[in-house]
Amino acid sequence: MSAVALLTPIEAQPAASTPTRSDTLPRATSGKALRLGIGAVLIAFVTTLLIVGLDAPNLPARTALAIFAATLIAWTVMDLPDTPVALSGALAMILGGAVGEDVLFAAMGNQLIWLLIAAFVIAGVLRQTGITERLAFAALERFTSVSGVFWASCVTIAATAFVIPSTSARAAMLVPVFLGLSAAIGRASVSRALALLFASTILLSACASMIGAGAHLIAADFVTRLTGKPMDFAYWALLGAPFGLLTSLLACGLIQLLFLSADDRRASVAPGWHPQSAPARNQGLIIATIALTIALWATSGLHGIDMAVIALVAALVVGSRLVSGIALKTALKAVEWNLLLFLAATLVMGEALLSTGAADFVATGMVELFATFGAPAPWMVVLFAASIAAATHLLIASRTARASVLIPAVALPLAGFGLDPAALVMLVTIGSGFCQTLMVSAKPIMMFAGLEPTPFSQRDLLLLSAPLLPAFVGLLVAMVLFVWPLLGLPIL
Repeated sequence: MSAVALLTPIEAQPAASTPTRSDTLPRATSGKALRLGIGAVLIAFVTTLLIVGLDAPNLPARTALAIFAATLIAWTVMDLPDTPVALSGALAMILGGAVGEDVLFAAMGNQLIWLLIAAFVIAGVLRQTGITERLAFAALERFTSVSGVFWASCVTIAATAFVIPSTSARAAMLVPVFLGLSAAIGRASVSRALALLFASTILLSACASMIGAGAHLIAADFVTRLTGKPMDFAYWALLGAPFGLLTSLLACGLIQLLFLSADDRRASVAPGWHPQSAPARNQGLIIATIALTIALWATSGLHGIDMAVIALVAALVVGSRLVSGIALKTALKAVEWNLLLFLAATLVMGEALLSTGAADFVATGMVELFATFGAPAPWMVVLFAASIAAATHLLIASRTARASVLIPAVALPLAGFGLDPAALVMLVTIGSGFCQTLMVSAKPIMMFAGLEPTPFSQRDLLLLSAPLLPAFVGLLVAMVLFVWPLLGLPIL
C-alpha cells in the first residue's frame, strides 16, 4: 500500500470498508482487555525480576526500580489513566519502604504545587473575565492579511505561556480567539491551517516558561536537587524561550507553506472583528497585577521572595470579588487538581529513585554496558536523548508523564557519560514537548480537532510532523551544544 493510501482520511474510503459501531465496540473492548492482560503479566515478570534477581545495592533501590517499571508499563502497555497510576506508584514506594510517609506529605506541600494552584486561579480569572481574549484581539486587529495574522498570532500565543499554566488551559482560553479569526477570514483552507497553528504554537511555546507545563516543575525540582540551586523563572525563560519561539515560528512557516496557497496568504481579513465579551470590571488593575507578578517572578533572584508566595498574593488580589467581580471560591474551580495530584505523586517517585540510589545504579549500569563498545561522543548522547524525548509522545500521551519517565530513565543514566545531569534534565523535558503527530498525543490537539466543523485531520498532523519533527530535534541539539553553554548551562 502506498504512503498516500495510508494517509487517506477514513471518510474517503469506500463505505463498505468502514466498520459499524457494533463491530468496533467489541474490538475495542477485546483490545483493551488484551492490553490489560499483557501489561499485568509484564508487571508481574518485571517486578519479580528486578526485586529478586537485580544486583542493586539494597532492597529499597530494587523496590523503587520495580515500582517505576510497573508504572511505566501501566502508562504505555495498559494505557491506564495517568494520575491514578502515579498515585498508586507513589503509595507503593511508601508501602515498599523506598521512601517515608513524610515525603508524600512534603510533596503535597511543595512550593511548586502552591505555585500551580495560584497560577490556575489567575488563569481562571483571566478566562472568566475574557481579558485574554480581548488582549489577543487587540494585538491582532492591526494585521489585515492572512499571513500577517498568522505570524502575529504565533508570537501572541507564545507570550501566553508566561501567564497561563498548562497547555490545555491555554487552548481553552484561545479557542474563542481562533473562532473569531476563522469567521473573519472566511476560508476553509485558512481555518484548517489556523487551527494547526494555534494547537502547535501552544505546545511548542510552552517550554518558554517554567509554569508552561507541569512537566517543567518536575524538571525544576530535579535540577534543584542536582545542583543545590533553585531553578528560577528568569533562568528557565533564558534557556527555553529562544527555543520555544524559534520552533513556533518554524511551525508557523511550515503550516503556511504546506496548507496555504499564495492567494490564501495574501487574502485580507475582514475588518470589524472583535471579542464577544464585554470589558471586565477593573480590567486595568487585573492586567497591572499580573504584569507585576511576572516582573516579580523574573526578579526573584534579586528580592528573594519565593515564586509561590508572589503567585498566591496575586491570586488573592485578582480572585477578589471587589477587584474582578469573581469570588475566590469560583476562581478555585479553574484549578486542575488532577494535574496537581499527578505532579505530587511524580515528585514522590523521583525522590525515591534518587534517595535509594536506584538512579545512580541505572546510570552506572548503562555506562558499563556502553563501555564495551566505547564511550559515545557528547553530541551523540545529546542527539540520542533529544530523539528519544521527542518520540515518547507516540507512547505516552501526558506531557508530565513523559517527563517523569524520561528524567530518571534517560537523562540521569546518560549523565554517567560525563555530561551535566541538569542540562540533560532540561533537554529531555523540553524535548518531550513535541506532541503533534497523533490526535491523542496532546489535549490542545484534541480540543481544536474536536471543534465543529473539524478543522484538521490526522493526515494533516502527519503531513506537518514529517518535516517539523527532525527540525525540532536538530534545533534542540544545536541549542544544547552551542547556545546553552553560553547561558551558563554547559553540557560537559
